[in-house]
Amino acid sequence: MRVPHRTTRTKAVALAAVAVLGTGLLAGCADDSGGSSDGGGSGGGGGKTTITLGLFGTQGFKEAGLYKEYEKLHPDINIEENSVEQNGNYYPALVNHLTTGSGLQDIQAVEVSNIAEVTQTFASKLVDLSKVSGVDKSGWLDWKWKQATTKDGQTIGLGTDIGPLAICYRKDMFKAAGLPTDRDAVGKLWTGDWSKLVDAGETYKKKAPKGTYFMDSPGGLLNAVLSGLSEKFYDSSGKVVYKTNPAVKSAFDLTAKAAADGLVQPQTQFQDSWNSTIANSKFATVACPPWMLGYLKGHSKADATGQWDVATAPTAGNWGGTFLTVPKTGKHVTQAEKLAAWLTAPAQLAKLFAVQGSFPSTPAAYDLPAVKDAKNAMTGDTPIGQIFAEAAKSIPAQVIGPKDQIIQDSLTNNGVILVTKGKSAKDAWNTAVKTIDNSLEK
Repeated sequence: MRVPHRTTRTKAVALAAVAVLGTGLLAGCADDSGGSSDGGGSGGGGGKTTITLGLFGTQGFKEAGLYKEYEKLHPDINIEENSVEQNGNYYPALVNHLTTGSGLQDIQAVEVSNIAEVTQTFASKLVDLSKVSGVDKSGWLDWKWKQATTKDGQTIGLGTDIGPLAICYRKDMFKAAGLPTDRDAVGKLWTGDWSKLVDAGETYKKKAPKGTYFMDSPGGLLNAVLSGLSEKFYDSSGKVVYKTNPAVKSAFDLTAKAAADGLVQPQTQFQDSWNSTIANSKFATVACPPWMLGYLKGHSKADATGQWDVATAPTAGNWGGTFLTVPKTGKHVTQAEKLAAWLTAPAQLAKLFAVQGSFPSTPAAYDLPAVKDAKNAMTGDTPIGQIFAEAAKSIPAQVIGPKDQIIQDSLTNNGVILVTKGKSAKDAWNTAVKTIDNSLEK
């Protein structure tokens, strides 16, 4: 849940949750309950061992039939998931349970925006999954594996999905504005430089279909630019550096310029008013990890089907992703380890992508038909699986700090969005900084 890095808390929820290729689903997380000791035993499954999962959003394991498949392979196992709709409700409860060491499920999901805090603070409460039979770190993208690994080498989470970034665009609106529509030609408009994407927006604006904007929101643009930085809000030593990192200020200023020039909608992502702009075809581009296609489909009218295409982003980045962790105080630790490893294996993650749009964090899945041959109703014959696989291979390792989400939310909700309401970029930045610093001091 994502939860990108999510530009608002709602976005964070949506990012982890809205990962469908065929339908737009809203995020959910698992309700936490019971479990205090390792070992076997049974619970609620007619003599079977019941393994419980605490999840946020619609992770898709059940929808993809993975629980039933595992239960068929292991007749002595029964699987139950407990899901909470919003990560904003799920994560504080998870922190409380990890702190007290009680009330934990056998498996607990952690959204990428929270993984740094969990890894740094609660590693001693979680199993080192790198030691589980069949788990090999080379099976995951290196940067994904490192996100859940402590400085002393303990890996407390196995990655499920990631959000390799592309730019989804409306071919019909680009054509009306005199821009190319072929995805390769579109990608070349801004290769290597986000400011070139803003320049394309200026071109779009000159002949834009009436009542439309080039891009969906200032928060979406800012998040996209920041998602490709190796360091953004924290440095490698763990120091907060967002105020002094020139790349963060540059991303903010570029987004503020796009907002001041009327290239981005004065909207906050994943709110009802933003959803209505999807339905009414009010914007031509959106920063687009795979799960965004499901969100677009879920909120679009029928006439938008096939009108979208996917071009490479100016620079590679990641927006979204989840990990599965196994608390040491769970009732069935050994069985939970095996299930977590199985659910995050390439074959299962490929099936998850086919049903849920959650892009695998395991490169071996990219050559499987469910990923390689993937199509989407919104984008017609576009080989989305191949496009996002290429994007995934170029994502840089990024330093994630424990309060990334707070900083990201404030740069958006107390920052760049204000430029669409008439504030200067300087005043918007100062407002965001004051809000962030007050929050970090608490």
